[in-house]
Amino acid sequence: MSRATRRASQSVTIETVASRAGVSAMTVSNVLNNRRSVRPATREAVLKAVDELGYKPNAAARSLASAATTRIGLVSGNQESGFLSSIFSGAITECSDMGVQLILRRFADADLPALVEAIDQMARGGVGAVIAHPPYCDLLSRTGVTLPVPVVAISPGKSLDNMPGVRIDDRAAAAEMTRYLISIGHRRIGFIRLGEHILADETRYLGYCDALEAAGIAVEPDLVAQGRFAFGSGLAPAEALLSLPNPPTAIFASNDELAAAVVSVAHRRGLDIPRQLSVAGFDDGPLAVKIWPPLTTIHQPVAAIAAAAARRAAEIARAPGEPVDPRTDELEYRLVIRDSTAPPGA
Repeated sequence: MSRATRRASQSVTIETVASRAGVSAMTVSNVLNNRRSVRPATREAVLKAVDELGYKPNAAARSLASAATTRIGLVSGNQESGFLSSIFSGAITECSDMGVQLILRRFADADLPALVEAIDQMARGGVGAVIAHPPYCDLLSRTGVTLPVPVVAISPGKSLDNMPGVRIDDRAAAAEMTRYLISIGHRRIGFIRLGEHILADETRYLGYCDALEAAGIAVEPDLVAQGRFAFGSGLAPAEALLSLPNPPTAIFASNDELAAAVVSVAHRRGLDIPRQLSVAGFDDGPLAVKIWPPLTTIHQPVAAIAAAAARRAAEIARAPGEPVDPRTDELEYRLVIRDSTAPPGA
């Protein structure tokens, strides 16, 4: 390359490339740093502009660009569970791939003032958007509190009018599990709910009701018990259901933690699973195959949901001041049949 040509290429800036490609300078930076958040057609347009203009970013410019790291936040519970582990795994891996910094804040309870204060602090620290799982996204959406940055919901249980999110169809998934239990002969199916403060508590219960009603089976209030997300909260509901004069032949719990509690209580009572009691869960986290027998459950791709939410949040953070699309994206779920369910008395 001649000296004149070299001087010409050096006079081309990232803004020049962005103008030629019809994109933002941040998008050009994302393409040059090989980040996955750029659509293929956009990437092709940027690379074409780079080639046509002979753009050669120097080392100092690359260093400056990397210093302006995109930051997103994650608000989460501080309990240990497979659901949270999958969220952390998906979000951390995706942020690493995108070159995005993830700031984590954990909470013992769904305390609105503490939650708002934490998000305010993250925003002051350069966080441009936040991702949150239930009950935190549910609480923020329900109260409609004004926040300094947008929030993207992880598995919110249903689409939220005022907040973007990524989820599965919880109601359809719960209906499919209940239909499966009916299809193998169960008519008395107990159900353990997830917790009144979680939106998925309602949608999964409605799915259970949908399937029973479609099969002509009455929803019996005595067969519905209330849990609160974690393993320990499932022990008392399981005891209550199994102590009924006419106990259920199957229990469908709203997550795997609650289902594991049912299995534990059944073992203590000397019940054979699945011959005397079928047990089903929801989520298909690591716990589902660590208990005996391994759990029939709904596979919710929690890590993929968290990764997709992180991508949405990064896109929002990279376009401050732009309108936020409140759409909720849905990923696929599937029914996973293992050894914890069988026909009654099989």
